[in-house]
This record gives sequence, C-alpha cells and structure tokens, in this order.
Amino acid sequence: MMRLLFLCVAGLVAAPAQAAETYPNRPVHIVVPFETGAPDTVARVLAQQLTLQVGQRVVVDNRPGANGVIGAELVAKAPADGYTLLVTSASFAVNPSIYKKLPFDPLKDFAGITNICSTPGLILGVNPAVAAKSAQELIALGRKSDLSYGSPGVGNTLHLAAALFGARAGINMVHVPYKGAGPAIQALLADEVQLMFMTPPLSLPHIQAGKIRPLAFTGPARAPFLPDVPTMAEAGIAGMTMDGGWFAMFAPQRVPPAVVERLHHEVKTAIETPAVRGRLADLGLDPVGTPPAEFKQFLAAQVKDYAEMVRVAGIQPE
Repeated sequence: MMRLLFLCVAGLVAAPAQAAETYPNRPVHIVVPFETGAPDTVARVLAQQLTLQVGQRVVVDNRPGANGVIGAELVAKAPADGYTLLVTSASFAVNPSIYKKLPFDPLKDFAGITNICSTPGLILGVNPAVAAKSAQELIALGRKSDLSYGSPGVGNTLHLAAALFGARAGINMVHVPYKGAGPAIQALLADEVQLMFMTPPLSLPHIQAGKIRPLAFTGPARAPFLPDVPTMAEAGIAGMTMDGGWFAMFAPQRVPPAVVERLHHEVKTAIETPAVRGRLADLGLDPVGTPPAEFKQFLAAQVKDYAEMVRVAGIQPE
C-alpha cells in the first residue's frame, strides 16, 4: 500500500515536469483585453517571433471590455497549463484602485511571466484645431472653459494621467471614455475631444503625419523620438513626471514553474532579436524582459504607486 501511495505521489510530481518538457505541443493563445492599441501591437509583434521560436502557432485573441477586466478574468479562470496567456498594459495594476470589486486578484490569481517592454513617458497631444501651442496655453484655455479628453476607458493609465494633469493644473476637464485606445484616438483626430494622453506606439504615426500636435512628455527627460517636445517639468507642470507604463505577460496562477521559466526565456530571447528590438524602437518602446520573481515585486509596487496616483487625481472607485 505504501509503495502504491509513493508511486501515485511521484506521478503527481512528475506530471508537471513532463508537461513542461514537451511545452508547447499545440497552439498558444495570447489574450489581449483591449482592441487596437499598444497592448495589441506589442502582443502581435511578440507572437510572430514566438511562433518562429517554439514551432507552434502563437495566436492573439482580443477580448476587450471593462478596461481589460473581461479578458484578464478569462485568463485567470483558464486551465493553468500555459496555453492561455495574457498580454496587458499597466492598467492591470490600476484596476484594483478603480473598481470596488474585481473578479480576480491581480497579485494572487496570476503568475507573472515578465515585463515585456516599457516606455519612459506618455505624450500630451491635442487636435490641431485647438489653439494651444504649449501645455501652459492649454491650461489657460481650460481655465476659460472645460476641455474634454479621451481615453480607452475608466481607470486606464491614460485616463489616470489626464485626471492627474487636470488636478495639477487646477482645471476642470470632461472625461470621455471609449472602448479602446484605437477609438479614443480616432475621436481626437475627429475633434470629438480636444486632448489626450497617449502612448508612443498609439500616437507617433499621427504626430508624424501632422494630425496631432504634441505639447509635452511625461518622462523624466525628453523623448529621443520627440526631441523638440518639452517634458512636463520643462513645461512648468509640477508633479507630472510619470513613466508611460509597461506591457507584460501573465499566465493563470498554478502554472508549473518550469513552464513559467520557459515562457520567460522565450520572451527574453524574442525581444533581444534585432527584428523585434527594431520594431519596438519604432514604437517608442524599450525591451525589458524582467525575471518572474523580480517582476512579481515590481507589480506589487506598481499597484501601490498607482493607488496613490488615483487618490491624488481624485478618481472615485466604481
């Protein structure tokens, strides 16, 4: 009886290890909880390279809604086998402070694989029809009448940045949430909203085409891809230095550690290839590839930091 029990326990221990050795042996699905926008772009660039590396199709599956909550919940409840993954933005760390009740715990219900890439700041841009040629001129307009700004949804990092800007500048602004970053920037291009805080991947093509006027950058230094655009500090807005967020990969909690390590290795390898590095650079993104243990600590700190930003911005949880 004891020998049979030992064999059963040994089999349970060996099963995950054996699964990791053969992983992946079928297509892998990356859920992106948004429509078009930076997370989707990052996921597709990564999926193309991972398909070449692992010899299995890596498919991107867009599941937008509720600022990324719907897609994230799907992954949290998926089988913990490494075949359903999540690629999302820093809004993942904002949601605990925005929603009174989430259907998952970002820190307990997911295995963080890695921080894929990040950007040093966000771009404050306006429709060219807006008279402001600088951040201070925009603030002056906002003191005369309410300005409207777009975002991919309530609680998104772009919403948070704009709300914080309004609080720091002492102006009232009307938030118009859209169903994703793509629709939000189309609204800016159509002059449905006057301004928006944007990630470089989302906004650079439109800035280069002259369809959006950049006024300031939230990073600690000027962006190399927009050398003539001042930082928020240079523009005279204190307390608005913030990074542009990050894009990371997660799996359901309880995924075998060997699978987590394999995924981290493959992502790290992918973002170090010249093709992917070049594509990320074109989008204004820096490759990162943080190890899982380090990324776990980073995520916990981000949840705490964003909670403080939400408080300062005066955003009330829904």
